[in-house]
Amino acid sequence: MDTPLPDWPDYGLADDQRPALRKALAAGRPAALATIAALGDGGPRPVGTQMVFAGGLVSGFLSGGCVEGDVAGHARACLEDGKPRRLVYGEGSPWPDIRLLCGARIEILVERIVPDDAAAAQLFRLMDARRPAVWVSDGERRVCGEEPQPLPGALVRRHDPVWRLAVIGGDPTALAIAQLGAQSGFETTLVRPRGPATPPPLAGVAYSRDDPAKALAAIGLDAWTAVAVCSHDIEIDHEALATALPSAAPYVGLLGARKRLAERLARLRTAGVDESAISKLRAPIGLDLGGKAPWEVAVAAVGEVICTRSNLLR
Repeated sequence: MDTPLPDWPDYGLADDQRPALRKALAAGRPAALATIAALGDGGPRPVGTQMVFAGGLVSGFLSGGCVEGDVAGHARACLEDGKPRRLVYGEGSPWPDIRLLCGARIEILVERIVPDDAAAAQLFRLMDARRPAVWVSDGERRVCGEEPQPLPGALVRRHDPVWRLAVIGGDPTALAIAQLGAQSGFETTLVRPRGPATPPPLAGVAYSRDDPAKALAAIGLDAWTAVAVCSHDIEIDHEALATALPSAAPYVGLLGARKRLAERLARLRTAGVDESAISKLRAPIGLDLGGKAPWEVAVAAVGEVICTRSNLLR
């Protein structure tokens, strides 16, 4: 049942498949949604990883190339007859010729979603409202809400709001952080107060010329937002930190010399920022990778944000 896929798997670069599912359904055609329902002995992708197939659209990846072509064939059949599939690869699979080099066992649910599916509509409403969504499906019945709902034997997949990244600054390091953030799937905004009228030449990066407090208020500092402060301007940095640190944003990083950090923190305390908020600050910004070139700092900073998102930082 193997189905050829494009030679270069750029369809797998996006991790969140809600936009692809929405695009397919908005075109008025059903989509096949494939979700890793269970794993045995590890695997390159976690439970809940998804792919979307619809007409000429394919998005996501499940195993790094081991099973995607075969899943595409089952997805096509699912679109044709509407019947869900439970696919097993690895130990216990009916297709022993499909080898998983990692030695894992992967169980995948493939289900057909029609354009007027109520659960999908609720999934998109919660995504737009930046609310968590819990997708519960057994392949034929599905529900979606902010809390898990009982459906015996069903797959349960939680979707968090898309993470945002606000970058304060306009030098090459700020541009590199913003560009890498966008490429990493963050909804990214570069804030350069009183900057050029022309937006930066960065694909997928929004632009604001407002002062930090106004810009960050417009972006929205919720529990799924990271702020990277790197303007090289003491006043701009201070305003950004005084706004971001007391907010719900779980990550605030500051680019700058370690020897100047104490006076910056003292000024924040004088401005009324409490210790619990200040303790959230990551300064100097980024994981300690040893590099100082713009892209090296960008990798360190975005990596630190990803660690925060994954609850790996203490």
